Amino acid sequence: MLGGAGILLGVAAVPAQAAEVSYLTECIPPAISGLPPVEGTTRADITAPAEAKVGDEVTITWKFVQAASKNPDILDLEKDTVMPTGTLKAGGAQTADIAMEGPRQNPAIPKNSDMKLSDMTGRLKLTTAGEVTLTPDAYNINVSKPISTDTKCAPKEPVTSAATIKVTEGGGTSGGTTGGEPTATQTPPTGSPTPSESETGGDTGGDTGGSDAGGSTGGGGQSDFTGKEVSIPYECKTPIGDKSAVSPVQINAKKSGGSYDLTVQFKGSVMDSPADIPADSVKPSMEVTLGGSDTGSVHVEGPTNSEPIKTGDPMEISDLTGTYKPGATGESTLSPGVLTVEALGTTTTCTPSKTEVSLTLDTTEQAGGASGGGSSTTTTGSGGTSSGSGGLAETGAEGHSALKALGLVAGTVILLGGAVFTFMPGRRLR
Repeated sequence: MLGGAGILLGVAAVPAQAAEVSYLTECIPPAISGLPPVEGTTRADITAPAEAKVGDEVTITWKFVQAASKNPDILDLEKDTVMPTGTLKAGGAQTADIAMEGPRQNPAIPKNSDMKLSDMTGRLKLTTAGEVTLTPDAYNINVSKPISTDTKCAPKEPVTSAATIKVTEGGGTSGGTTGGEPTATQTPPTGSPTPSESETGGDTGGDTGGSDAGGSTGGGGQSDFTGKEVSIPYECKTPIGDKSAVSPVQINAKKSGGSYDLTVQFKGSVMDSPADIPADSVKPSMEVTLGGSDTGSVHVEGPTNSEPIKTGDPMEISDLTGTYKPGATGESTLSPGVLTVEALGTTTTCTPSKTEVSLTLDTTEQAGGASGGGSSTTTTGSGGTSSGSGGLAETGAEGHSALKALGLVAGTVILLGGAVFTFMPGRRLR
């Protein structure tokens, strides 16, 4: 049972409507469970404004009244380890795939009992007058401990629309769709001037057409810029197969002359290493994607583990760092890009299926800067230079910076049926 209740409305000041729909669903358990696919009935309650105007951005809530399957009779799930994501189909006057996401908040879930997940929310910017229908589609249940696993559920029959928004002509501007959790205004460091800042909940590179400016905007006498945490869905290529993962990522910057020292943090829950990992065997890196006025990418990376990691110990690495030299004057955006983890002679690469702006900076063009090139090769915190691609990540909601990396263990690659190891960036390796 995917529970919880809540109604989040967009800008339309009209009563909300809630409607329930049921549909036959097939759920694919994680490979490590050894369980076959399960068919059951999903009952979803969709809440949205009954009326709105063109240009309004409305917030939609998806509450699971019933999941298609229970927690299997394998292990108890801990508190706050389960997170749902999914897709809501908009149809009629406007078509779009709306990304839905719920927080990683749940009570402890015993074996062989109903699943309990937080409500999912997403946003849609209305572009066309008429009736817009909302229909639930596929969804995913991610469990972060003791290892990260995904259960993918998809309709096995046509699904009836659950809610309809009557959209009238209005004075708003047109835009695309936006997905995920509502964004929040970033707060600049104490004593710094307040930057101009615009945050709308869209994504870049996904199915939707909105835009998202995140984090603090550079300019004035400000030197430290804090990005917002964004949840990025990754498709990962591992040595033994593919893996989907969602990682909360935050990009921060510190101005240094005309350039910016970047720090990329991955935030998630902790997992212990399932085997001994030798020293200097795990190396993470990432390509930060530039947008807005600038183009290209910035390479950031973290140092390898300086000490062996024993079985049962947390896998911790420092934050990923690099230098961004602007190649254009204007408002430039920084978004999480392709991630790579190299270890024990293997490489795991994760590419965002869609991305979102974490940080926006007011930049001034520097000689030899990033704009116009395929990637900006920059000196990293560890002293090397690189412009490669690749990556990996995972989900989580608590703790310090973390990268859940698809892993590699002691001489042979052990992924435990697609398990995701958690790398917790800290001040030193354990």
